[in-house]
Amino acid sequence: MAPQPEARIMTDQPILLKTLLTQRHWQTYSTFCKEYDKAAKKVDPSLQGGWPSRAQLHRWLNGELKGLPYSGHCRVLEAMFPGRSAHELFSATAVEIPAQRSAPEPGRSAGPDTAACSMPQMADVTAVFSSRSAFSSAYPASSLFDDAKEINAAGLSLNILCQSYPDHQLKRLLDTGTRIRCLFLDPKGQAIRAREAEEGYTDSTLTTLTALNISMLTRLRDRLDTTSAQRLELHVYDETIRFNLLFVDRALCVVQPYLPQARGVDSPTFVIKDNTAAEGLFPVFDQVFRDIWERSKPV
Repeated sequence: MAPQPEARIMTDQPILLKTLLTQRHWQTYSTFCKEYDKAAKKVDPSLQGGWPSRAQLHRWLNGELKGLPYSGHCRVLEAMFPGRSAHELFSATAVEIPAQRSAPEPGRSAGPDTAACSMPQMADVTAVFSSRSAFSSAYPASSLFDDAKEINAAGLSLNILCQSYPDHQLKRLLDTGTRIRCLFLDPKGQAIRAREAEEGYTDSTLTTLTALNISMLTRLRDRLDTTSAQRLELHVYDETIRFNLLFVDRALCVVQPYLPQARGVDSPTFVIKDNTAAEGLFPVFDQVFRDIWERSKPV
């Protein structure tokens, strides 16, 4: 039976669950889901994969619940934190939680190590670069993609995937299980022509480059076996372009705004590490990608 809802008085103290996740370095959504599944396997294998959505977890950690989640969630959470009841986990606490004696399990990182910024006003932004070229020097394509299991990219021509990373490496990723989703600005659409006019191009430079990059990936897809080819999804959209977005393994997000008149390579670049326990930008841009993907059409 689902627990009876009960009103909870909002306080400035963090929810105990949020504190414990941060202490164990489980606050990123991908890590939380991994640990949730580990506990679910012990409690009831049928609960595996039943972790909350990103938005739902955000509500849990920010005290936006009245009462408790469904009993299945409660059972798994109590297994994740032995000795703690679900009521305790969803209560506000001012008690200092002692640090773990053992080192936390290291997670696979995407790109160079970047320490999380301790300044609260920076939320989950961990690095800022004045231009895309400065970002590329610090984060070469190989460091971003070599060990990736999931890559989502949206922008104009997606040169970081199509021009900065070799075909044979993309093929290796796809053949070994990596899923890649690419959202290109439609080379046959109106939005790309508007962007060319904004950047001062009169010779269809952006249209030609984008069509070339799409062609490169479609040729690659044609060389793959059926299973690998299904992991490479190519879509186009025809909307005013605002951001170049790159997500690696649901853990790293790279955001580059498109500035008036300036080329994309001159855009400032922000690196964001998922931190579900914080008020951050990762879920904002993750939703932007999802919304555009839903409105796009496959190539």
